[in-house]
Amino acid sequence: MRAMRGWFRDTTGGLPRTFWYLWTGTLINRLGSFVLVFLAIYLTQERGFDELAAGLVLGLWGVGGAVGTTLGGTLADRWGRRPTLLTAHLGAAAMMLTLGFAQQLWAVAGGALLLGLFAEAARPAFGAMMIDVVPERDRLRAFSLNYWAINLGFACAAILAGLAAEASYLLLFVIDAATTLATAVIIFVKVAETRAPARVTVHPAGAARPRGALRTILSDRVYLGFVALNLLGALVFLQHISMLPIAMGDDGLSPSTYGVVIALNGVLIVAGQLFVPRLIRGRSRSHVLALAAVVMGVGFGLTAFADAAWFYALTVLVWTLGEMLNSPSNSTLIAELSPADLRGRYQGVFSLSWQVAGASAPILGGLVRQQAGNAALWLGCAAVGVVVAVAHLASGPARERRATALRPPAEPVGPAPAKRGQLTSVVN
Repeated sequence: MRAMRGWFRDTTGGLPRTFWYLWTGTLINRLGSFVLVFLAIYLTQERGFDELAAGLVLGLWGVGGAVGTTLGGTLADRWGRRPTLLTAHLGAAAMMLTLGFAQQLWAVAGGALLLGLFAEAARPAFGAMMIDVVPERDRLRAFSLNYWAINLGFACAAILAGLAAEASYLLLFVIDAATTLATAVIIFVKVAETRAPARVTVHPAGAARPRGALRTILSDRVYLGFVALNLLGALVFLQHISMLPIAMGDDGLSPSTYGVVIALNGVLIVAGQLFVPRLIRGRSRSHVLALAAVVMGVGFGLTAFADAAWFYALTVLVWTLGEMLNSPSNSTLIAELSPADLRGRYQGVFSLSWQVAGASAPILGGLVRQQAGNAALWLGCAAVGVVVAVAHLASGPARERRATALRPPAEPVGPAPAKRGQLTSVVN
């Protein structure tokens, strides 16, 4: 019991109060994230749209998200984190209700476009605010805790959404809007602006100082290389949403079986993610990211040989382990590679890689599967994982040099566990 208390204090102790307000908002918002889970079913079964129309609506959601991440990152740096978050959440709540009541295809499509814009505009501002308030030594723990809340909320939302859909599909949109609005209220009442006054951006020694944020980011080859590696990894990871259910269906497995199998992803993350920071603390981030890429590649590669539910479940468990290693290391590295006065826009560029992957993964996966076969797709995913791992090892030293150059001199470098007696501010 004493060891458990020590682990809990080491995992949650000493984090800023503002972090816990943000964490609580994340959990509440994810508990109500019903719409995206059931949107395709809602469009085809409730609204009677065909697959092409449903695909158009989902695609417009993605387009809006790509615009939203870019716009949200810019506003977070210029306007402020807090007003950007409030505007994004209020807009998302309003568009959630609009989409729920929309009847015509043009109205549904427009609602999805604007909902994607508002929903994704919050991500860069949220990420920048997390970096603002959490000291560097605590960011690994903080991002792991936030990732845990995201998966706990999503896992519960998938179950609650099924129950709500049986009563009324409109209820999905109402509850989702309510939880989004609740998050906005928490930010309005409890969270102050965290953006620091403008200061001179630190650039690598000897590098030209380009004018303008966009030119700064486009000239940052180290960061763009890191974003490109995330894009490649995301193209592999997101196959579990598009091609995995198709592969399981071809083996005669039902959609409900897919639901149970994929739920193992959330269960494992909720059960084990809080232990990851201690496991990887003090280790080379490039080595951890490389290992994560290999593990995810192996997990998806094994899908080529799966033909039964238990085998598919095994593949999910394997690549989930890679996901658990990847997420906190990714988040801390983004934080350290982002100049303080451009954090929002750097977060936006990174989020954009996920939007591009979300739009491209099902197209590329379907094309490879159709032209080369199921086995080629999954073995190709394994090959991409190995390539990403090698690239992380090769580019790691340059990233660490850049992180050191951007690190404020007064901020401690090494990770430090929370001391006994430090205040633990938990709001839940």
